Amino acid sequence: MMQPAAVENVIDVQHLTKSFDGRKVVDDLTMSVRKGRIHGFLGPNGSGKTTTIRMLCGLLTPDSGSGTCLGLDILTEAERIRRRVGYMTQRFSLYQDLSIRENLEFVARVYQLPAPRQKASEAIGRLGLKGRENQLAGELSGGWKQRLALGACILPEPALLLLDEPTAGVDPKARRDFWNEIHALAADGLSVLVSTHYMDEAERCHEIAYIAYGKLLAKGTVEEVIAGTGLRTWTVSGPEVHALQAELETLPAIDMIAPFGASLHVAGRDEEALAQAIHPFRSRPSLHWKRGQPTLEDAFIDLMRQSQDNFQ
Repeated sequence: MMQPAAVENVIDVQHLTKSFDGRKVVDDLTMSVRKGRIHGFLGPNGSGKTTTIRMLCGLLTPDSGSGTCLGLDILTEAERIRRRVGYMTQRFSLYQDLSIRENLEFVARVYQLPAPRQKASEAIGRLGLKGRENQLAGELSGGWKQRLALGACILPEPALLLLDEPTAGVDPKARRDFWNEIHALAADGLSVLVSTHYMDEAERCHEIAYIAYGKLLAKGTVEEVIAGTGLRTWTVSGPEVHALQAELETLPAIDMIAPFGASLHVAGRDEEALAQAIHPFRSRPSLHWKRGQPTLEDAFIDLMRQSQDNFQ
């Protein structure tokens, strides 16, 4: 019987470490990203996401560790990697005083693409920027700037797209439109690594990795990451939940508790011990208890609780 072909990884790095001023920003990080997939990269501010992305695309050299990006060595072939990767930074990095068309034509010329005007026109059409092509980039809203930045990234037809919190500060519709385009690009075979703070965006990724204070704490599909916490969850609602949270936090059987609107998610790893711990509170008539399923946000709150701030 023929064996299935091995899945190709566009990113495959081992034990990456990077320090600044004696503080480890990335600590022994090992991860991989499969070809044609959208890989979410999550974690709090200062967790090392941006530093990792810059090491992957050849903008930073790790202090130690090794690996490949697009089959190229991140230590010795950084320049070749940069030519094949589209990197969208947190800040808008195109020219504010050039128009949409001028910015895209400039990028096409920098990459020495044939027919730069035609390439720019094609990008304008694909990203829904027709009618705005003569508008100055500095006059665009956050959502349109985001679209223009994405267009510039994909203009040279990279094999890998690295997006560093690309939807920060844009409205929900712009975020949704952006993600629809990312999925269309992935369906065409483009591989994507995207860092984000938004749980709904994380759930749209094929796989996710969670990093906190330089350490990779969890990776896999959303379902695998949630299951990996081992949490069993109850949801309680009612007018007293704020005071209830203070009471429940002292109980050893409760591993995670977090408010969600007018309710609390109460979770523990030992299902029987958790049930015994909340039993006395279930008789309060003002509270409504029901079994729930742990969410991705529950998993991340639990992972954060277990991590240690590397600024301390």
